[in-house]
Amino acid sequence: MAKKSGQRRGGIGSDAGTRRSARRILAGKPSGGRLARLLPFLGPAFIASVAYVDPGNFATNIAGGARFGYMLLWVIVASNLMAMLIQLLSAKLGIATGRNLAEHCRDRFPHWVTVGMWLLMEVVAMATDLAEFLGAAVGFNLLLGVPLIVGGLLTAVATIVILALERYGFRPLEAVITAMVAVIAISYLIVIVIGRPDWTQVALGAVWPRFNGVESVLLASGILGATIMPHAIFLHSALTQGRITVKDPGKLRKLFHFQIVDVLVAMGLASLVNMAMLIMAASTFHQQGLTSVATLEEAYRTLEPLLGRAASWFFGLALLASGLSSATVGTSAGQVIMQGFLRRHIPIWLRRLVTMAPSLAVIMIGLDPTHTLVISQVVLSFGLPFTIIPLVMFTRRADIMGVLVNQRLTTVAVAVMAALIIALNVFLLYGVFAGG
Repeated sequence: MAKKSGQRRGGIGSDAGTRRSARRILAGKPSGGRLARLLPFLGPAFIASVAYVDPGNFATNIAGGARFGYMLLWVIVASNLMAMLIQLLSAKLGIATGRNLAEHCRDRFPHWVTVGMWLLMEVVAMATDLAEFLGAAVGFNLLLGVPLIVGGLLTAVATIVILALERYGFRPLEAVITAMVAVIAISYLIVIVIGRPDWTQVALGAVWPRFNGVESVLLASGILGATIMPHAIFLHSALTQGRITVKDPGKLRKLFHFQIVDVLVAMGLASLVNMAMLIMAASTFHQQGLTSVATLEEAYRTLEPLLGRAASWFFGLALLASGLSSATVGTSAGQVIMQGFLRRHIPIWLRRLVTMAPSLAVIMIGLDPTHTLVISQVVLSFGLPFTIIPLVMFTRRADIMGVLVNQRLTTVAVAVMAALIIALNVFLLYGVFAGG
């Protein structure tokens, strides 16, 4: 689908204009100021960054802030620094090779491995969609007072409408997703201003690594698991693979440098939003002794008597924007994964129906949405090794990457990160299933 999409988009005015501007800048013929030179290259990382501010992050960050105050802020900082490097490698793979991560796996692994990876990633996609879909449904429920099942149906319709923008090129979809990220960020900024956190403790929590018992380690593992998402890694390489195509080594390096800025800005914003979630929970719930606030509904209803109606309303709005944007991006990622592994794709509305079925089942059965969100993050942890390890394998090979091959230090750093992520997720799984 990715290749076909790229061909279809070539004649779209906004896309063609973006490509022309980018090629002029890469050729050393820029026009306008510094921001104007940067704009044609911004976008892919903003779409991928949505996965880092999805409802799963809401659940883990709020639980961490309510239970331990500002203590686990450093986990968010460390997780997002890891995520920046991993997403940057994914973007680089698409730029250097014109192929996405799933396509490289299909081309270089045995068929049975490819099919197995596809099946695993489809399960991961459903778990991802479960968190995102339920988050948006809860957002509709809290803001509009509609039943969860109605919120779920509204989410399905809204995501299909947003995805329909793809037919007009990549720029309209990038603009809508970026606007939703802005809504999340502004909403949390307002809630933080109202909550008046202790900024000295915020600064200390962001730079002082520490734990307080096994529960804090489990929550830290949950925060990490909710931060680095397999589908975002697959998607990012697809977003860059045909967006701006160049072959000249010098231009490739320039293009990659612009992508570094894209990742730093987008992922930096996602990091600040995640920190804001935990800061909000710490400055309101923890300081009031409400350390057991662990569900989205509790957070919403508890904010009103503590900070006023406006704070709870902005929290609900941020949750809704997070659910809708991440559900949209998750559906796109599912299409990329199927096309990459199998060279097949299905209509977007059919994928939307299939992946939302578990979410609707959860709602109809009456399971707790927030607990289900946390469990979905555990399922996601199974997909991380099968995503990060192939990414490192491919980006370290000069015959694949050319001039953009990893430096040895980069490969070592990502390998260490991969080992740490896998170890923490194994610990999280042990804690969940052992009742710890």
